[in-house]
Amino acid sequence: MTPNTRENKVQSPLQVVACIDGSSAALAVCDYSVWASRRMGDPLLLLHVLDKEKYPVRTDMSGNIGLGSREQLQEELVNLDAKRSKLALEHSRVMLDEAEKRVRESGIEDASKHQRHGELASSLVELEPDARMFVLGLSGESSAAAGRRVGSQLETVIRSVHRPVFLVPDEFTAPRSAMLAFDGSPTAFRSIELLAGTPVFKGMPFHLLLVGADTEKHRTQLQQAKDALAPQGLDVHVAIRDGNVEQTLHAYQEEHDIDILIMGAYGHSRIRRFLVGSTTTKMLQTAKKPMVVLR
Repeated sequence: MTPNTRENKVQSPLQVVACIDGSSAALAVCDYSVWASRRMGDPLLLLHVLDKEKYPVRTDMSGNIGLGSREQLQEELVNLDAKRSKLALEHSRVMLDEAEKRVRESGIEDASKHQRHGELASSLVELEPDARMFVLGLSGESSAAAGRRVGSQLETVIRSVHRPVFLVPDEFTAPRSAMLAFDGSPTAFRSIELLAGTPVFKGMPFHLLLVGADTEKHRTQLQQAKDALAPQGLDVHVAIRDGNVEQTLHAYQEEHDIDILIMGAYGHSRIRRFLVGSTTTKMLQTAKKPMVVLR
């Protein structure tokens, strides 16, 4: 980092933020966060957010029960709620301690822990200035309890934050290759600029896939994107495929055994619908490997 000439001080390095919860993906979130932290050379922050609706800091039950003979019941309910919140805080600390132990055993010495009380999306927005990337499980704690495949808060997070969101499955496999869903839009080229500025995929086979017609314009755009990635030493492969966006991306990824799928949260043409409405749910529900969403 370079000194801030206005404030005459050195900024702290940005962090990889691992969002820990009680889901089956928690261990994989730790492992993928360690992988990203090492590849980018950034410190790691282990974060757990206590849902303020489930575990309020304080419960005001005045007026809910009434007075007289019900006062004792009101007091008992308030005490019970306080105990629940205290147990939730302790459980949160235990999870963070276990996560810290796991990442330190993986060789990460500069990991820190942070516990927050509130909503996940708003908490991540507040942490954005100090974050390089957010790592979350595709299946969250609340969604697993409800029998859903995809975390219920995931789309809210994706719509709220402007840092890359790294979405991971329940099992960790060290990534060896990656692909970007590219549509030639200004948003897609901003994604290329972002990728060109990070060493996370350096030395890997990297695929640029444009889903659309094979035209001279599209070939030129792909070549421009490839040239922009050249300084990172990526082994870039470009391809144009026609067809349904979701199906074509998954088919190409399977055909080339690609470990990470990267896409922009918003773009143009058919890519624009990736993370809007029902297409978001479909894409996330069918994901078997990690995904990175760029804003």
